[in-house]
Amino acid sequence: MTGALDGIRILDLSRFIAGPLCCQILGDMGAEVIKVERPGGEDARRFTPLHNGHSIYTMIYNRNKHGITLDTRNPEAIEVLEKLVAECDVVVENYRPGTMAAMGLPYERLREINPRVILTSISGFGQTGPNTQRALFDAIAQAASGLMSVTGEPDGAPMMAGTFVADYISAFHGVMGTLLALQGRDRTGRGQHVDISCVDALFACMGTHPSAYAMLGKVPERTGSCDQITVPANVYPASDGHVYLHAGTDPMFPRLARAMGRPGLVDDERFGDSVNRLANVEAIDEIVSAWTAKHTRAELAERLTAAGVPFSEVATVPEVVDSPQVAAREMMLDVTHPEFGTVSLPGIPIKLSDTPGEVRKPPPVAGEDNDEVYRRVLGLSTEDIEAMRAGGVI
Repeated sequence: MTGALDGIRILDLSRFIAGPLCCQILGDMGAEVIKVERPGGEDARRFTPLHNGHSIYTMIYNRNKHGITLDTRNPEAIEVLEKLVAECDVVVENYRPGTMAAMGLPYERLREINPRVILTSISGFGQTGPNTQRALFDAIAQAASGLMSVTGEPDGAPMMAGTFVADYISAFHGVMGTLLALQGRDRTGRGQHVDISCVDALFACMGTHPSAYAMLGKVPERTGSCDQITVPANVYPASDGHVYLHAGTDPMFPRLARAMGRPGLVDDERFGDSVNRLANVEAIDEIVSAWTAKHTRAELAERLTAAGVPFSEVATVPEVVDSPQVAAREMMLDVTHPEFGTVSLPGIPIKLSDTPGEVRKPPPVAGEDNDEVYRRVLGLSTEDIEAMRAGGVI
């Protein structure tokens, strides 16, 4: 069975997370992805944790790719890169804006080489604006977008998320932008430049906060894990850990009250509707916390599930990885590489009924597919490839 993107070829010039993950998702769905790294590999290949001497960091963002090397500081390498552009549908890069132009490959030049090519650029602040040249990593995007200011406890400092949310969301936007450009090309026959900003991508996820400030002058505050619209909806203690439950809506709160054995709470004027509960959030949270603390997570799961109250244990990473739900959804996959050995990688979250994604190839070591790709895609001979190797081009 072919993938949804079978026949599409991606040239991956990116590194770290956002660009590589964007390309990996496209590769999972059937696209051929050619990952270009400098000889010796990108810096991320040395990031911990390591498995058999190889970075797990690069493993989880680079499956389904053919790994080649090119020293882009070498003029001969730029000529090779131009030949690859001529054979590809999409080029993905996450350099600082202006780097592609400094290499002699602005989008105008790419279109001269291949009018149908799409350039997907993922950068910190985007290709325009006063901050375009500022360097950025994930936490900086969280700070710059406003997300960090609303994350954390009310009396604590602003806090970053526990994972690289800016990179992941930027990768997803990169995938969407690339697919939209491919769809547009089907109609016009022309490629285009897709401009994704990590800060834009996070800012677009800020919900009502930006509009509430722009229209009402309302400045949001940090509320920890408490929902800002309805309560009770928070993290609560159990006798063996923590749980999160959401029973803040008016139809939902009576279900929680009955599950707690306290149906009379709905008649308390402090808790009778969502407006009054929000005004008395500390009081209702104290009551719910006192109840949950007397029970294990399993006991709470049984009662709340039976009552139809949205609920989850606050699961640890080991609990999630080993859970039957993750197994049923195939969200952890074992892939074998002759050098890495068997590696466990996150599965494919997009489930398509007719053209499902699949892991066809383990993440490559740097330059693993040099000979195969240069022969098949560019038609180079063994002598040509050896000459490039000897000249430090690859």
